[in-house]
Amino acid sequence: MADLDKLINLDGAVAAFNFSSKGELQESRISADSEMTDAILDLVAHVCVANTSIATMQARGWENVTGSGGFYPVKGFSLIGFDWTVIANEEAGVIMPNDNTDYEAAYAALEA
Repeated sequence: MADLDKLINLDGAVAAFNFSSKGELQESRISADSEMTDAILDLVAHVCVANTSIATMQARGWENVTGSGGFYPVKGFSLIGFDWTVIANEEAGVIMPNDNTDYEAAYAALEA
């Protein structure tokens, strides 16, 4: 599990969360000034699992069809919305506003 206290303390983070392999929200941290809720994070967690599954399918298919390598395994992804970005791996995510997203710091915190 990711260290949610470390994730929520990233500059600009509005929420951090851990989720199961089925997308069920397991734990969260939400900043005091955020409009995020656990209900929203549960939905986002399911989106994370679905997107990771699709990306994995595409990566494996691409490698098998082309003979290229390096696409699998999928270690994480970013989902950019209108106002905020989700940066996630297979078990955790952090949400940051688009104008203050530090992808490198977020991925480093998720890997730690």
